[in-house]
Amino acid sequence: MLFEEYKYFDYQFPDPQYLGAKHTHLSWIRQFVPDNVKTAFDAFAGSQSVGFLFKQMGFQTITNDFLNFNNQIGKALIENKSEKLNDNDIKTLFQKSPNKSDFTLMENVFTDVFFEREEAFFIDNFRANIPLLDNTYKQALAFTVMNRSLTRKITMGHFGHTQALVYAADPERIKRNRSLIRPIKDLFLELLPSYNNAVFDNKKDNKSVNLNILELLPNVSNIDLVYFDPPYCDSHADYQGFYHLLETYTEYWKNKEFVNGIKRYEPKRYSGFDKKGEAIVSFEKLFELSNEIPYWLISYNNRSYPNITEFEKIISKYRDVKIEYKTYQNGRGGKGSVAGSQEILFVCQPKKKHFIPTIKQKELEYEEL
Repeated sequence: MLFEEYKYFDYQFPDPQYLGAKHTHLSWIRQFVPDNVKTAFDAFAGSQSVGFLFKQMGFQTITNDFLNFNNQIGKALIENKSEKLNDNDIKTLFQKSPNKSDFTLMENVFTDVFFEREEAFFIDNFRANIPLLDNTYKQALAFTVMNRSLTRKITMGHFGHTQALVYAADPERIKRNRSLIRPIKDLFLELLPSYNNAVFDNKKDNKSVNLNILELLPNVSNIDLVYFDPPYCDSHADYQGFYHLLETYTEYWKNKEFVNGIKRYEPKRYSGFDKKGEAIVSFEKLFELSNEIPYWLISYNNRSYPNITEFEKIISKYRDVKIEYKTYQNGRGGKGSVAGSQEILFVCQPKKKHFIPTIKQKELEYEEL
């Protein structure tokens, strides 16, 4: 059928507010996807925009992130085929919760840090009602849209600073961004249609997973293409630091300590890729575990550790690799994406086998002549 490959592109991925999200690079990344792919795996999914691209392209898509708030986006928009939040679901989410007494974490920990008490009470009450929705995909949508609403409410869209309430009281900042003083309930209702409209069925059984990638890879098979967007070691972006509140809200921690001015949870989840002393060993293991997957696309940044030359050497042990570059004209600060820095894409394919004839084969060829 003519234009068959474009039939799912009417569904639009909701614009994320996520440092380092690949949303603006999708058309560039898509150029390097091989033609013969049927199953694709987004291994460090983050905002889920690349996994959504794979779903739009008609691939059976597996998406994974070790942070659960990202996994909820994957469940809502990639694994989910048809479930949307309707008016009755919204009434359930906004009602006075019968379970509210068990949900006071936001009010107790984050009042006067990121929220006034009334707003903290509201998001606790909303969180208490999420389990009352009748299936996991509606619950995932509720998490996804609320978490997006929280990033929109806070200046800079992340929770790695202590100035949220100061900025929300600044008339000049309010003039530039009225979301700072809008109720979270209103932000949720405004954002919800774009998420409902992004739900579609690409006729494949897609899956969103919430594991450390090194634990997951031994258990996946029959993958044609894997996309890696690992933490950019030695860049200044600390994702658990920036988005700790979203993970706290999703997991509703009962066993964490909340530290420093931003009340980040401790201990943090372990990735193995964000510390210099561990990154290279983790990459070696990552590539060894991926050796049965023919094609790899690896996003990187020219400010990261190991540097481009060293990283290429590591990859070259396993795959033939070509490096593509895209320069940032401006940046939002994520994963080192400041103006003038470069987004790197390592385009990797199976090594070419070079045939070296044996002496006996040469003798046979000579006899034939």
